[in-house]
Amino acid sequence: MKDYPDKMSPEQARTFRADVLNIVAQIPSGRVTTYGLIALWAGWPSHARMVGRTLRYDPAAAALPCHRVVNSVGRTAPDWIHHRPLLEAEGVRFLSNGHVDMQRHLWEPEWRELEQS
Repeated sequence: MKDYPDKMSPEQARTFRADVLNIVAQIPSGRVTTYGLIALWAGWPSHARMVGRTLRYDPAAAALPCHRVVNSVGRTAPDWIHHRPLLEAEGVRFLSNGHVDMQRHLWEPEWRELEQS
């Protein structure tokens, strides 16, 4: 794992994990958000890759709509062939370059929504 200048303590890592899973659970059908935004909302803006690792390796993530998370320009995971079909089944549209139409589908909740969960 990358050596971040702002390393997390074990307790911070547990909180980060819980926050990531909580945020992903709230993404509505037909909408997407980014790894970077989730990291920001979880209080660790430089940890977008850790969001991805959490979603890939945490068993609890299997029950969540992880397919609704894309990179900052709307690209789907290159090694996950079901990513795009799952989004398309929810009505998410893609641009001619293969990226999600972020102007139409980006989900950015109100801070109050995240705090109440």
